[in-house]
Amino acid sequence: MTVLGIVAFAVGLLFSIGFHEFGHFFWARKFGMRVPQFFVGFGPTVFSRHRGETEFGIKAVPLGGYIRIVGMIPPAEEGESKRATRMRSFIAEVRGQALNDVRPTDGDRVFYKKPWWQRVIVMFAGPFHNLVLAVVFFTVVLVGFGIPESTTTIASVPACVLPAGASSAGAADPCRVPITDTGERCETGSAECALPPPSPAAAAGLEPGDTIVAIDGRPVSQETDTGWKQLQEAVRASIDAPVVLTVERDGAERDLTVTPIENRVYLEAQSDETVRVGYVGVSPAQTYVQQPVTAVPAFLGDTIERSVDRLIEIPERIPQLFRATFLGEERDPNGPIGVIGVSRISGEVFALERFTTTEKISTFFSLLAGVNLVLFLFNLVPIYPLDGGHVAGALYEKARSVAARLRGRPDPGPFDIARLMPVAYVVAGLFIVLSGLLFIADIVNPLTLSQ
Repeated sequence: MTVLGIVAFAVGLLFSIGFHEFGHFFWARKFGMRVPQFFVGFGPTVFSRHRGETEFGIKAVPLGGYIRIVGMIPPAEEGESKRATRMRSFIAEVRGQALNDVRPTDGDRVFYKKPWWQRVIVMFAGPFHNLVLAVVFFTVVLVGFGIPESTTTIASVPACVLPAGASSAGAADPCRVPITDTGERCETGSAECALPPPSPAAAAGLEPGDTIVAIDGRPVSQETDTGWKQLQEAVRASIDAPVVLTVERDGAERDLTVTPIENRVYLEAQSDETVRVGYVGVSPAQTYVQQPVTAVPAFLGDTIERSVDRLIEIPERIPQLFRATFLGEERDPNGPIGVIGVSRISGEVFALERFTTTEKISTFFSLLAGVNLVLFLFNLVPIYPLDGGHVAGALYEKARSVAARLRGRPDPGPFDIARLMPVAYVVAGLFIVLSGLLFIADIVNPLTLSQ
């Protein structure tokens, strides 16, 4: 099942990459550009076949893809300095290699001769196709399978209470590891060092399977999420104050008195900031609730916002990723993860018996949707050689043309994107380094569903 999950994700990823490249290909051909190659993957060619003037194929390393459009880099601008420098020689070499693809019969079929708006459409179409897949997959998940929502039935009752971020959380039996008030491991007998306090829920007699029907005599809603939020609010506001929970067990109701203790929990799911709250130590059972189609836009918007935040945070999380990879530090569950890591999680989901078939399929589509959304956002970053860099170059060219016309000057012509090749190589180098770091991290210190 693990292998099946990994293979399924790999196939889904290859399809997503191919669909991305098809977006570029379709519109390039639509606007009459010549496209000699369409490949999924990098490295040695595994399979290829010519159809018309295009060679379609698959390469050995399924970590990307490309189409080759003739004339991506224009000829040198008139008046360009001929003074030899290392940078100018490098740019001239890149320009020459690109122009070698141009045949005398290509005429206006080259990329740089097309109107700016056609070039924008061609380069935007690839990421847009990833957005389309993300919307389709998220719709399948929300409407077809639903999303997990909390019920008022208790799923688990831990034996002790650990503060947020406790260093002993990964121990075989964290309740037997002495810690300080802040969750750091310590030696028994030292100041402010003790075993974690017992769970108030366990002490009160709460058991997995109990359904909470009332709090201090007030009925609790049995609607998913709503009832659990009522319980959370009551418990968090009752530090060291007894709360009477009426639970239904084996068809009968009984009152149990639980006294929440002070604990610190994360303020938000993706935040490092903690807050002081009452805590009893129970977690809810969850059920999948199908959503209407109208819920998809809001869900997508929230997911895009979180994804953008994660992308922005990548540079500041790289040092921790390096330490987790080479110095044995615990991997940050909120840090970046590579394709290998996501594939591994897909395999883990398929293999775990605690997941139902519905949960496995839903999680699989959620992973694919998330990957496609990240591909959409990442490729639109306005840095060459990403698709967003080409889009930004075409938009700049149009703005420059309009400015020249308003000033009564001739159109300066195509934007010479070859000048950005040094930037492209730096960006590509950084991306290769990050990909290599993630590859190693996902093997030697992988993220798992237990984190």
